[in-house]
Amino acid sequence: MRTKNYPRLDSQFIERWSPRAFLSDSISAEDTATLFEAARWSPSCYNEQPWRFVYATQTQDLEQFRSTLAESNQVWANSAPLLVYLFSKKTFSHNNNPNRWADFDTGAAWMALSLQAHKQGLYTHAMGGFDTDKAYAVTGVDSQEFNVVCAIAIGKRADADSLPGKLQNMEIPNDRKLLEEVVFQSSMG
Repeated sequence: MRTKNYPRLDSQFIERWSPRAFLSDSISAEDTATLFEAARWSPSCYNEQPWRFVYATQTQDLEQFRSTLAESNQVWANSAPLLVYLFSKKTFSHNNNPNRWADFDTGAAWMALSLQAHKQGLYTHAMGGFDTDKAYAVTGVDSQEFNVVCAIAIGKRADADSLPGKLQNMEIPNDRKLLEEVVFQSSMG
């Protein structure tokens, strides 16, 4: 990892990653609620808290959520005991004007949930591969009022050998770009 120059960097940022191998072990209601409580405390413009999490843990609900995922994601995400859809409210509640920061704020809530999951010994993997129309239909969320941001698989990590061969090779923590590739003082030019 490229962090030896930053000894004050909290390890949670380095250790958090998004595996594809999940155990099907259930997650307690208390642990699930704690994840969402962490997300609830995320910052947002006007304290709007535009995020909405819709989740499934019961067999019938999980099957419906799984059916919305792209086949390539179903291969591994079907093992996760908790599937979540994350939405952002398109307008502010106080004046009904467009909230152009809603997706940004919702991303902050996602990160809080992900870091809390890691503290609880759980892993998260956000996905963009899903059928948008089916996601709205299965969750009962109004597409006129909310953007569907992502689907999230949550669970305990399984061994990589539980995945098909091609996915096993991808089951390693990702590295990151160098800091100078993503941070610029004054100008990118």
